[in-house]
Amino acid sequence: MAPLVTERGLKSVVWQKIKATVFDDCKKEGEWKIMLLDEFTTRLLASCCKMTDLLEESITVVENIYKNREPVRQMKALYFITPTSKSVDCFLRDFSSKSENKYKAAYLYFTDFCPDSLFNKIKTSCPPKSIRRCKEINISFIPHESQVYTLDVPDAFYYCYSPDPGNANGKDAIMEAMAEQIVTVCATLDENPGVRYKSKPLDNASKLAQLVEKKLEDYYKIDEKRLIKGKTHSQLLIIDRGFDPVSTVLHELTFQAMAYDLLPIENDTYKYKTDGKEKEAILEEDDDLWVKIRHRHIAVVLEEIPKLMKEISSTKKATEGKTSLSALTQLMKKMPHFRKQITKQVVHLNLAEDCMNKFKLNIEKLCKTEQDLALGTDAEGQKVKDAMRVLLPVLLNKNHDNCDKIRAILLYIFSTNGTTEENLDRLIQNVKIENESDMIRNWSYLGVPIVPQSQQGKPLRKDRSAEETFQLSRWTPFIKDIMEDAIDNRLDSKEWPYCSQCPAVWNGSGAVSARQKPRTNYLELDRKNGSKLIIFVIGGITYSEMRCAYEVSQAHKSCEVIIGSTHILTPKKLLDDIKMLNKPKDKVSFTKEE
Repeated sequence: MAPLVTERGLKSVVWQKIKATVFDDCKKEGEWKIMLLDEFTTRLLASCCKMTDLLEESITVVENIYKNREPVRQMKALYFITPTSKSVDCFLRDFSSKSENKYKAAYLYFTDFCPDSLFNKIKTSCPPKSIRRCKEINISFIPHESQVYTLDVPDAFYYCYSPDPGNANGKDAIMEAMAEQIVTVCATLDENPGVRYKSKPLDNASKLAQLVEKKLEDYYKIDEKRLIKGKTHSQLLIIDRGFDPVSTVLHELTFQAMAYDLLPIENDTYKYKTDGKEKEAILEEDDDLWVKIRHRHIAVVLEEIPKLMKEISSTKKATEGKTSLSALTQLMKKMPHFRKQITKQVVHLNLAEDCMNKFKLNIEKLCKTEQDLALGTDAEGQKVKDAMRVLLPVLLNKNHDNCDKIRAILLYIFSTNGTTEENLDRLIQNVKIENESDMIRNWSYLGVPIVPQSQQGKPLRKDRSAEETFQLSRWTPFIKDIMEDAIDNRLDSKEWPYCSQCPAVWNGSGAVSARQKPRTNYLELDRKNGSKLIIFVIGGITYSEMRCAYEVSQAHKSCEVIIGSTHILTPKKLLDDIKMLNKPKDKVSFTKEE
C-alpha cells in the first residue's frame, strides 16, 4: 500500500501542498513576512502545522485579518484567506491607497476558486504593484486526522435536512460549496475518482454526487498542468446521514468515541485534575500514545496504560507495586528525563478513569440493552422476541437521564423499523419528554422510518459472529460493511449507482473512460499499489465510523480509506441538531469547530 506521506497521513499531504504552493512560491532568502489568516485558514493551518513550522518558512508573526492592526510598512505580508466578501474586504482595507498601505506589498493566496466579482473588485480597488502574487491553491477542507477530513460546515445539516421549503436556495448554495470543497480533497490527493452515491433513503447524495462529478471534470480540464487527467483507480462514495442511524446514538466503548461522548471535551481539549491542580491536554496525533490506544476498547486501555507506567517505573526502580496517579506524580518530580513521557500516560489514565466512572455509574446497564436492540440478538445470539420488554427497564430506571432514555427509545424504533403514532405518544408521555420529542420525530427528515412503521425490510448485515469482541461492543457501524464491500468490488450498482464510468477494477466490466488509455493488464495491479477509497457523509460522522477507516485500511493493505463529512458529531450534538430541523432558520445557531 502506498502511504499518503510520512507519519501523519492527510495532515502531512495538506501541509506539503501549502508549503509548496504558498511558502515556496513567495520565499526570498533572508526575507521575513507577516502572515494574515481568516477563521477558516486559521483552523486549516492549526490542523496541519505548528508555529515552529511557520518560523522555518520565515513567518515572523501570524495575525487575524479581521482585527485592527498597526501598520508595518517595511514588511511584506502573506495573505492566506478564503475567497469570501468578508475576507477580501478586510484585505482591501489594508491596501486602500498606496500612501495608506499597511504593508510593503502583499502575496495573496486563496484556499479555493475566487469568483470573478471578487477578483475584479481586487483589481479595481487595489493600488498597482501592491500585489506581488495572487493564486488559488485548492485546499478547502480541514485534515482532522491522518485519514479524516471535514468541510467545517455544520450548518449543512440544517439546510440539507430541514423540511422548510424556504431554505431551498440556502440548500442549493451549500450543496454547490460542498461539491467544490470535496473536489479540493480529491485534488489534494491527486485523484480523479469514480463517483458513486447511496441511492436511498434521500436524494441529497445523488444531487451532490452529480455536482462533484461535473466539478471534477471541470477541474481536471483546467488544472495547473493543463493536462486532462482521466479517472484514477480510486472511488468516492457519497452517503446521506440516514444510512445508519444506530451508530450515531449507541454508546461506544472504544476509547476515543467513549471519551467524546461521555466527557465535556471541547475543541479536542480534555481538562483534568492531578496533584490537586487543574490541567489541560490536547488530544492530538502528535501524541503517539493517543494514536496507539484511541481505537482500542476501554477494557484494553485500562490494562495497557498501567503496564506502560510500570515499565518506566521499573526502569528507574523509582516505584514498586501497584501504579497510582499519586505515585506517578512523585515519580515525575524525581525523573525530569521521563517527565514528558509520563505526563502523556497520566493524561490518558485520567481520561480512562473518568470514562469508567461515568460508565459504572449508569452506562454499563444501558449498554446491554442498546446492543440487544441494535443487533436484534442478545450476547448468546438468541433473537430478541419483544423489543419493548428489552427497552422498559431503561425507561423505568430513574438514574438514567432523559438524553440516554431518548437514545434507547430511538434504538427501539430503529430496531422495529418505525412504530405507530399511538405507541410513540405513549413512550413520550411515560418518560415525560414532551419538550424533547422532536429529537425522535425529526429523524423522519433524514429518511429514517419513525411513524408509521416501514414495510421495507432492513438491509442485511455481514455476519460478524465469528469476530472476537466484547459482549457490550458487538455492534459494528454500517460504514465498515460499505468500506469492505467497496474495496472487494461487491457494492450493488443499483443501490450504489455511478455518476461516471469507473475503471474496470471497480465496476467489474471492461469499460474504461474514453479519455483514458486502456491498461487492462495493469488495472488490478494498480489498484493494489495504492488506490484510495474516499468517503463523504452528508450531515456528520461519528468517532466509531472514523475508527472503521483505520481498521479497514489496516486489514486491506491494497487500499487507503479516507473518510470525511460536513463535521464530526457526538450523540448529544446530533440530537440537538435534529431537534432544530423543524424550527425557523433564525432560531437555529450554527457552531463551527475551533
